[in-house]
Amino acid sequence: MSTPLSPAQPVGIVGCGAMGAGIAQIAALAGHTVRLFDARDGAADAARGVIAQQLERLVGKARLDAAAAQAAAQRLRVCATLAELHDCALVVEAIVEQLEPKRALLAALEDVVGDDCVLASNTSSISITALGAALRRPQRLAGMHFFNPAPVMALVEIISGLATAPQVAQTLHATAAAWGKTPVLARSTPGFIVNRVARPFYGEALRVRGEGGGDCATLDALMREAGGFRMGPFELMDMIGLDINYAVTCSVWEAFYHDPRYTPSLQQRELVDAGWLGRKRGRGFYVDGEAPVPATEAPRAAPRTVAIHGDDALAQALAARLSARGVAFERSAAARDARVASVDGCALHASDGRSATARAAADGVAALAVVDLALEHARAPRLALACAETCPPQTCDAAIGLLQAAGYAVSRLADLPGLIVLRTVAMLANEAADAVHQQVADAAAVDRAMRLGVNYPQGPLQWADAIGVARVREVLAHLGAFYGEDRYRISPLIQQRACAARALCEA
Repeated sequence: MSTPLSPAQPVGIVGCGAMGAGIAQIAALAGHTVRLFDARDGAADAARGVIAQQLERLVGKARLDAAAAQAAAQRLRVCATLAELHDCALVVEAIVEQLEPKRALLAALEDVVGDDCVLASNTSSISITALGAALRRPQRLAGMHFFNPAPVMALVEIISGLATAPQVAQTLHATAAAWGKTPVLARSTPGFIVNRVARPFYGEALRVRGEGGGDCATLDALMREAGGFRMGPFELMDMIGLDINYAVTCSVWEAFYHDPRYTPSLQQRELVDAGWLGRKRGRGFYVDGEAPVPATEAPRAAPRTVAIHGDDALAQALAARLSARGVAFERSAAARDARVASVDGCALHASDGRSATARAAADGVAALAVVDLALEHARAPRLALACAETCPPQTCDAAIGLLQAAGYAVSRLADLPGLIVLRTVAMLANEAADAVHQQVADAAAVDRAMRLGVNYPQGPLQWADAIGVARVREVLAHLGAFYGEDRYRISPLIQQRACAARALCEA
């Protein structure tokens, strides 16, 4: 177990923008003297003032003792030159997200600080190996990636480059924990953990929208109300800034030699080219001041005959919700074709990654509809549904009426495979599994990073276990068959785990 830096040891922060100031606030509250430097005139002084204001706000909200706030503010020291960082035990750079300026700064710092000083970069995507290549002692450099706003967000990615000494990474891990953060260890690969694993959250929504599957407001509502995510992908991209989100996607795509799994979206590029960058410009996927309204099916008549089959999560939820609302139905064992419900001649299935039309053709049943995944079917207020092209309107109405009778708001999407929540969760799990398979980080670190770094309701791998790794594999296989693209290739780890689960069931 490594020992964190002592609070008696000074910490340097170079780059006093929002991230640098946030990191400085954290270190000062942890008891360190913090030396602030910024090449921009007045920036370090301004940052010290901003931090003092933030500390006062915390006191006003009763989240911080007044004496502790005053002591932390007094630990902030503005430096006129880099040379004043000479006695720091740790220097964190948080300057512009560009390789060459960071390299030049780190090389300059190496001429100033002692041999035992640890250097850390707050980069979100630049290779730590590449940053360290220009140093005499690259073993002292690691990534220390905080998330914005740094004082609030719990996660810190501790990134090791090829030359990073293990003890350096462990010291930063222990120090971040001592500062009240939740650190995870990762290897320096494109996007590290969060920015890599999160790409499908945006990519699949952009694809579904681009193929006419649903509008932004509807897809966002489904991801929140069915998927349990705090924000939908389009509103989140608007908040981040479409230019920033697009640039991160391009960076990961280019770093992975144009792997189709990370291919940027043409529709997102169009918005960036138009200058519609999201909230900061007043327009992105949404226009500021216009309240987005998801597409919700009008009320249908209550179904005449309902049978619930089997006991999977959706079947159990339907039975419980119908019972609670006094709706009569029959219960039966699992159906041979795996349908969840039969309603007025319509076969209702939980999506397996095929379109409803493809499943209808395979089953030889014209009247068929599929329902999307939900984090908790028993509690979700909204579900997505798609009907096969062969499904008569009246039987599609019956399927919608069943879900409405169970208390769901129903958003009907175009008949695309995997709808929106299921395909997104499957792709997130696939990307997370590949990160583990390629030894970027262990499974616990990946899940922790995605929960804390981007507020996912569950870690992607935990979610895959909950719905069944075999089902995730099946969904990915169906997506791959539908599109014929390497984008949906299945992670070797998913393949292995699905095979192991099957072997255990057959043993």
